Amino acid sequence: MNEKLKIAVFVDYDNIEIGVKSTLQRDLDIAGVLDALKERGDIVAKFAYADWGRQEGAKRQMAENAVQMVQRIPSPRGDKNGADINLALDALEMAFTHDHINAFAIISGDSDFIPLVNKLKEYGKMIFVVGGRAFTSTILQKNCHEFISFESLMDEPRAQTRQQQQQQQQQQQQQQQQPPQPQEKQAQPHQAQPHQAQPPHHAQPHQQQLSRRRERRRPAPLELSQAMPLLERALQVLERREVTPQLGLLKSTMLQLDAAFSEKAYGSGTFTDFVEKLREAGYVNVTGAEGRYVIERRTQAKPEEPAHKPDEALPILRDVLETHRLELDAGCASDDLEAWVRAEHPDFEPPKYGFTEFMEMLNYAQDKLLVRLQPDEERGGLMVSLGAEFYPPAPQEAEPEAGPVVSEYDEKQPESNQTPALIEQPKPKRARARKAAGTGTKRTRKAVHEGSPADRPRRARRKNPPPMPVAE
Repeated sequence: MNEKLKIAVFVDYDNIEIGVKSTLQRDLDIAGVLDALKERGDIVAKFAYADWGRQEGAKRQMAENAVQMVQRIPSPRGDKNGADINLALDALEMAFTHDHINAFAIISGDSDFIPLVNKLKEYGKMIFVVGGRAFTSTILQKNCHEFISFESLMDEPRAQTRQQQQQQQQQQQQQQQQPPQPQEKQAQPHQAQPHQAQPPHHAQPHQQQLSRRRERRRPAPLELSQAMPLLERALQVLERREVTPQLGLLKSTMLQLDAAFSEKAYGSGTFTDFVEKLREAGYVNVTGAEGRYVIERRTQAKPEEPAHKPDEALPILRDVLETHRLELDAGCASDDLEAWVRAEHPDFEPPKYGFTEFMEMLNYAQDKLLVRLQPDEERGGLMVSLGAEFYPPAPQEAEPEAGPVVSEYDEKQPESNQTPALIEQPKPKRARARKAAGTGTKRTRKAVHEGSPADRPRRARRKNPPPMPVAE
């Protein structure tokens, strides 16, 4: 975009803090998030919503980064969506009253913000969503303009550029070429070595569990073949527009097609490094000088096996869920579920299906109603239970069909072996009442008005009396 972005940042702290701790086993680093957003534009407003009385440790971090803390007062009955409503109202008010703000960054993984994202996009605002791939709704990831993952911000080894890697390799080569220096002091045999405290035996399993979690947090990068369908679509779009596919334009087009794309998921620190890897792998041709690279599709690329789609991993997970349905009724740890999947399918690897790790696949399965995830604050990690697909709604009972309405006049008349007699049908109640009052029918009213035949001459004489005799 040619227009410089002025970004307003809104942090759903309660949601994002629990998600980062349960999936990454780390504390939320708000400074790293703000630094990533500063690369996109100028940050003009920063707000964080939480019950800050319970977040004493985070107040200092927010104050150091000039983030305005908005107090969320919980009600006695609890208000799970209290922060969501306040954040959405403030964001919409800012969109109406501050025309110079043209971008919004929502730091949360809650799918409840999808209506807010859609509404802000209707008003022409650019939307950034910052969250974790393992706990942010995939629907929210795809409906923003750009999704920034915590995994890409916190994984330092994968964020190194080629220049930094070359510098590290040169330093290692220089250290190897230098001759070893003699040690200044040698330990004497009679001197007692300082006693090193050994960790207790019961602490070793816990340390092994932490190291296993750290290894899991540094998964292997995705295969480049996973990015080729999106890259080819972007190049085709630029060809139809008759636009030269340069680096910046190519990345913006790929983000337009898939907001969740990140070159760091493929082990590249920058998009330039990502394109260099594609060129070395024989997928694309790169021409031009540095900074003005032009990318073209290679017509005779080496044949590759078709990449698995994310939906193809769901049947594998569904079979394991059916097998361990009893254990999952009360919920189980995500690590246990991953062990069950690998035991029944030894060749299963999440990167083959486009997921950097198993938790990311579980997050995708949650949007497909296969599982339901909840953070385990006590032990860390996620608790997995069966989703709505395994609990279909009960079928509704069919209402009995209403029969024909039978009135009192449609009742069947009694039958007899003798000659049927005419049975007088009951008269309507209104007619009976009129008859009782003497004004039941038109003929009756006329008879009452005119009187009996014997009274008619007398009535006529009253109206026309005979002339009085005149005296002579």
